[in-house]
Amino acid sequence: MSVNTIDVPIQLLDPELPLPHYAHPGDAGADLVSAEDFTLEPGERRLVPTGIAVAIPEGWVGLIHPRSGLAVKHGITMVNTPGTIDAGYRGELKVCLLNTDRHTPVSFSRGDRIAQLVLQQVAQAQFTPVDKLQESVRGAGGFGSSGISSAGLTPAH
Repeated sequence: MSVNTIDVPIQLLDPELPLPHYAHPGDAGADLVSAEDFTLEPGERRLVPTGIAVAIPEGWVGLIHPRSGLAVKHGITMVNTPGTIDAGYRGELKVCLLNTDRHTPVSFSRGDRIAQLVLQQVAQAQFTPVDKLQESVRGAGGFGSSGISSAGLTPAH
C-alpha cells in the first residue's frame, strides 16, 4: 500500500532545527519542534514558535494536533486544537500549548517535539439557503444524543 505525498515548500526560519518528520512509515502527523527553551507552569498557556514557515498548496489545509504522549505523560495539550494553517498563510508556524496539570510545571528544550502537522485535502462549501433541511435519523439531537452521558449538561433553549 502506498502513501499519497504532496510537495510542501518550507522556509527554515531557524536552519539549526530539523525539518518536520514522520516518526514511523505511514504516520499521518509530522513532528514539529520548539524553537526555544521554556517552562509551562500549571494552568499556563504559551504560543511556541517552531522555526518554520510553509506554503500549503491550494485545496489543502495543515492541521496542527497535540502529541498524545505529552498529553498522557504531562497533561500538555493545545488551546485551539487542531490549529488550522490555511493555504494562503506564510508566517511562522506557532503552537499554543497549555499545561493542564494542576501541580507540576513542564519544561521543554529547543528541538523538543511539541505538536504534529497533518495535511488534508479540503473542499469549500457553497452554502445554499433553504426553508427546511432534509430529515435525517439523528435529526436535531446534539450533545449526549448518541447515548453518551452529558454529565449534568442541560440543553440550551
